[in-house]
Amino acid sequence: MSTGFEDLKTEARTFRIILRLDLLPRFTHFTFFFLQFTITATCIMTLEEVLVQECTEARVQSPGKALKDILVSAKAQNCLTVGVYESAKVMNVDPDSVAFCVLATDEGYEWDIALQIHFTLIQAFCFDNDINIVRVNDIQRLAEIVGSDESGEPQDAHCILVTNSADSSFEDPALEKLNLFCEKSRGSNEWLPAVSFPER
Repeated sequence: MSTGFEDLKTEARTFRIILRLDLLPRFTHFTFFFLQFTITATCIMTLEEVLVQECTEARVQSPGKALKDILVSAKAQNCLTVGVYESAKVMNVDPDSVAFCVLATDEGYEWDIALQIHFTLIQAFCFDNDINIVRVNDIQRLAEIVGSDESGEPQDAHCILVTNSADSSFEDPALEKLNLFCEKSRGSNEWLPAVSFPER
């Protein structure tokens, strides 16, 4: 009885092997097709990822270049206010003169409670007065762009305002581009968008 059962199991295994060998060409063709489809799909996804990455980089670098151009232009026209306290004074005395606001920080100032409070108040002021505002994480690069003060000392670049002059509004093609960037960012619920300067 036991021998008959073992023979039956052996025959069953043999049948399964024959069945698998019989279907092997079909499975091989199907496997090749599946692998070919998988490779093709992977290539398409990779291409999409590359395009998305390029668009993201362009989206980041373009505002960064625009911001740099604005700061250089505003500095040449004497339309820059640099420093947290200096900016707060301008906002308090003449809020209508503010055309754009830049906040800057890095890891070394994350735990500076006083600075974070000032940032919160400045953001609230900008939101209430419809002033576009961006954040920069490279404060050293920002300080290099705005330069030193009259005494040659580095300026406090944690907050920078682009202001209108007494005679006319500050105008620059890059400002329109940056304002559009801020508007699109708000449409994505990004109220304080980060901007990265382009590589040197």
